[in-house]
Amino acid sequence: MELTVYLAGEIHTNWRETLKEKAAEKGLPLTFVSPQTDHDRSDDIGEAIQGKQPNKLYRDERASDVNNFRTQVMLQKADVVIALFGEQYRQWNTAMDTATALTLNKPTIIIRPESLIHPLKELSNKANVTVETVEQAIDVLAYVYE
Repeated sequence: MELTVYLAGEIHTNWRETLKEKAAEKGLPLTFVSPQTDHDRSDDIGEAIQGKQPNKLYRDERASDVNNFRTQVMLQKADVVIALFGEQYRQWNTAMDTATALTLNKPTIIIRPESLIHPLKELSNKANVTVETVEQAIDVLAYVYE
């Protein structure tokens, strides 16, 4: 059984690559999808498709339309969602993706450091599993295959 795993979370570190490497080491049959991780591509996609916009508001709205469409398709196709909340970056998109996954009844694993226990208590309570490391998230997925 192959699972598609949506990786929600910040795009400025290599956590996705680390997670994929750990999954490969365990031989897990997983396919990974994610939001657009190229920041410039994400910001520019609306104008790339619909042309120059009159101001920043419309530019952001057109990009949001396309990015939200992409995210919705990916989340609906995913079997499992892993959402990483880090300490360094704002986590609005991660929270939005996690809430959407939960609304879609997707099995969800949250990765968050101890320092974010309080701010993420409601999301953690709704998620299936909350862990502190990428390795622990992979161990949860590996358990599915036992």
